[in-house]
Amino acid sequence: MQWNEGDESGNIEDRRGLGPVGVGGLGLGGVVLAVIGYFVFGVSPSTTLSVLNGEGQAPAVQQQAGVRGAPTDQQGRFVDVIATSVDEVWSQIFRQNGQTYRPPAAEVLYDRSTVTGCGLGQSAMGPFYCPEDHKVYLDLGFWQELDQRFGASGEAARAYVIAHEMGHHVQSLLGEDREARSLGARGAGSGSVRLELQADCYAGVWAAHVSEVTGGKVALDPKDIEDGLRAAAAVGDDTLQRETTGQVVPDSFTHGTSAQRTRWFRTGATTGDPAACDTFRAAKL
Repeated sequence: MQWNEGDESGNIEDRRGLGPVGVGGLGLGGVVLAVIGYFVFGVSPSTTLSVLNGEGQAPAVQQQAGVRGAPTDQQGRFVDVIATSVDEVWSQIFRQNGQTYRPPAAEVLYDRSTVTGCGLGQSAMGPFYCPEDHKVYLDLGFWQELDQRFGASGEAARAYVIAHEMGHHVQSLLGEDREARSLGARGAGSGSVRLELQADCYAGVWAAHVSEVTGGKVALDPKDIEDGLRAAAAVGDDTLQRETTGQVVPDSFTHGTSAQRTRWFRTGATTGDPAACDTFRAAKL
């Protein structure tokens, strides 16, 4: 994957090496529930944390201030470049539709645990987007998990994860997350599944346009697309449930099957059209 010459916006809040101050708030029990929810049932950590903390309530713990700006290390730069390219792609798409795109408030890099607008986040949850503070949260240790546990290695697989989480920000701007809540949080055809599959499709839309929009500074070849597809397949509800519990329970799906996730990512990557990502009205997921 080509990215080293890509632009950096510096929209990074680097909290690595820092942690929350205090022991109040969500607590270990809530963190455990969020981890179980993510790895067993596929429930978004932001959803679990919001329920446990109360929507919109400020967390009881405080976060040490992170460093704002462009990171200088390789991993931090990668996130900055990819996130900037995602912003550039969606800025152009919104502009073409007579709309104004607003980037996320920040991409937050952290390790171990961190305070979010959705509650206390923990590294074991994996990357997530918090709609309460409009930030993407990334513990970069997840890249090793993605490689070793899920078998989805390579920079393109990591870029897919970033583009997917920022796809949730696009949904928040368009109000699609509110539509999802009206359709339920769990089950094979639930609003949560439709929201996640649409974010997969939006990641594909980024992949379709990124080379053109960035003038080739960030570019994916066909093998990179396959790496992205492999990452999407690795985090399907059925695959995660089979791995963790030995059985598949469709009534508890929140993200979609591996086949669905790869199909919707491919839809976005082949059409490049956000309108093709309307999972809420799709006859078949």
